[in-house]
Amino acid sequence: QVQLVESGGGLVQPGGSLRLSCAASGSIFRINAMGWYRQAPGKQRELVADIGSDGVPNYAESVKGRFTVSRDNAKNTVYLQMNSLKPEDTAVYYCNADLQERILRPRRNYWGQGTQVTVSS
Repeated sequence: QVQLVESGGGLVQPGGSLRLSCAASGSIFRINAMGWYRQAPGKQRELVADIGSDGVPNYAESVKGRFTVSRDNAKNTVYLQMNSLKPEDTAVYYCNADLQERILRPRRNYWGQGTQVTVSS
């Protein structure tokens, strides 16, 4: 069984910063990609940022220049550093991972339970 455990969400004022973490645990042979999605009330879930096994990041246009995604392969962990936060960043943030549990087995997709980020004065 694979689990994704998220941490770092909370309340912050506009212009502030938060750092989200997501650690994958369980039977893991290889993690191909990890990333972050978010969903605000009344809106579709959207990709915020992801990062492949080669370490190349990808960002939504709305967060470019403000957010940074990174990963620590030794810890099976992905991070999202969020700076210059705006009220429109308020959402539930979900961790996602595409991984293999065993060699020669198909890749599978996993989700975390979500963590609330609220930006308000």
